[in-house]
Amino acid sequence: MHDTIRLRRFGLNTQGRDFAVGDIHGCFSKLDAALRKARFSPANDRLFAVGDLVDRGPESALVVEWLEQPWFHSVCGNHDLMTWRRASGDPLSDIDHSAHGGEWLDSLDELTHQRIAQSLRELPLAIEVDTADGPVGIIHADFPYDDWQAVYERQFSAEDENTCLWSIDRYRTGYKQSVRSVRAIVHGHMTVSKMAQLGNVFFIDTGGWRDGGKFTLLNLQTLKAV
Repeated sequence: MHDTIRLRRFGLNTQGRDFAVGDIHGCFSKLDAALRKARFSPANDRLFAVGDLVDRGPESALVVEWLEQPWFHSVCGNHDLMTWRRASGDPLSDIDHSAHGGEWLDSLDELTHQRIAQSLRELPLAIEVDTADGPVGIIHADFPYDDWQAVYERQFSAEDENTCLWSIDRYRTGYKQSVRSVRAIVHGHMTVSKMAQLGNVFFIDTGGWRDGGKFTLLNLQTLKAV
């Protein structure tokens, strides 16, 4: 299902701040405005996205440029998966990507399709960011275990990957058990009116891509939203 790297790790940022941001969905100008408001410094700060970089918004095709920035990193979301699969001519069989905000792909040429497929295919399933108070995990939708160490294990299955990309079970059931071996885990996928927390798991997709929504920038060093 997901033939990319499972986990990408980032060391301590000794120069500046680390932020996580909720689903972007092709609204990069709006994100840019939020970063300026937070006085984001591309020279010192880093931005970690929870996936769903594309679909629905008007600027999805800019995703390649953003992923080329040395300070911008993202996990794979279900929309990123749908997009790279269709852009590479191998669409997910059970989902009509166009009906889920993917029609923007149709107006682009074959070369652009290849570039988009390549950059989204390389997104990891999970990111781990070191902070002074311990590692923070970033995964698009949900994490299927109570111990972060499971992401390192060989028995992490295709079904587990599916959970990471698509599930809303933790949020839907209000499951408050904290995840061990990690300071916090940050998710998007589930659009909430304001940042929600269950145990040490944060849901930060506050609908920045929607009219009337806003982007939440979560400082990974303080675990406070900007």
